[in-house]
Amino acid sequence: MRFINLIVVHCSATRCDRCYTEHDLTTDHLRRGFSGAGYHFYIRKNGDIKSLRPLSLPGAHVRGWNAGSIGVCYEGGLDECGRPADTRTLFQKHSLHVLVLLLLKDYPGSRLCGHRDLSPDLNHIRGVNHFVCKACGS
Repeated sequence: MRFINLIVVHCSATRCDRCYTEHDLTTDHLRRGFSGAGYHFYIRKNGDIKSLRPLSLPGAHVRGWNAGSIGVCYEGGLDECGRPADTRTLFQKHSLHVLVLLLLKDYPGSRLCGHRDLSPDLNHIRGVNHFVCKACGS
């Protein structure tokens, strides 16, 4: 069993007015050279939680942190014009809440964070939060 100490929430960085299924996500990750979807769970706009990768396997969702983390991604993250936005539906918010509570119960002491909280400071500007460079709000 893997040691888990981190639950990382991502968005798919896709427009809220377009459908992006778990099959689309998996296909995109395969095209990028992954062995499958990089996330363990994917939450569709209707709140459905899709299991994409066994928890026994490390994810491929945040470089340098995959070994001890679980990746959860929700569909969306960009508005109709492609700008970063919190596009989570009420169904997604509910499902995310329930899923995170269950994971925190199963992995006590784990920390919850967004992908942006673990990203490197790509703009190298001191005093500016590292997530400013990220397109996705998660």
